[in-house]
Amino acid sequence: MSAYMRNQFPFLGIPTPERRIAIRSLNLPKPSHDMLIEWVEHLWQQPEREYVYTAIDLMKQHHQQLSLIDLPWLQSLVEQYSWWDSVDNLASLISKLLKCAREQQPHAQNIMDEWLIANNLWVRRTAMIHQLGWRLETDTDRLARYALALATEKDFFIRKAIGWALRDYARWHPQWVIEFVNQHQTQLAPLSVREAMKHLS
Repeated sequence: MSAYMRNQFPFLGIPTPERRIAIRSLNLPKPSHDMLIEWVEHLWQQPEREYVYTAIDLMKQHHQQLSLIDLPWLQSLVEQYSWWDSVDNLASLISKLLKCAREQQPHAQNIMDEWLIANNLWVRRTAMIHQLGWRLETDTDRLARYALALATEKDFFIRKAIGWALRDYARWHPQWVIEFVNQHQTQLAPLSVREAMKHLS
């Protein structure tokens, strides 16, 4: 497990199904907002990576306890002990919070504009992929703007994120993605283009 993560973190060696069974067996009470944060912060400080995965599972299970007010705290988690495994799962949780909030607060996504220019590359990656799974509810103006804003970056994880976000939207609106890539191909990294066009002719 550690080798798969390029030896970034130590692991206990517990496969995901077994880890989740073990947590369910604890019969934890439904946490309050503050209790959930306390659990997550404690787990996040443990050296072995399975504790971080457990913290993310608990947040996803009890996401109703979280709101936009918690985004600065979630950003701090994105910045701690960062690698794609934790960041992409946190991005999925943040995506759900933003999508739900947008129904009542049309400008809820504006905070991602700030994350897009953050110093931390994992925060920028989260901004780039926060609309994954939104299908035709994707804000295409924001998708295009983010992709072009990050297009000059050299980091593999940023370039991959651009392509991933475009490829995800291509499942629902392939023509938009084809036209965007054709128009901006010289600006986008080859990796981003390949990922975006992966399932398109």
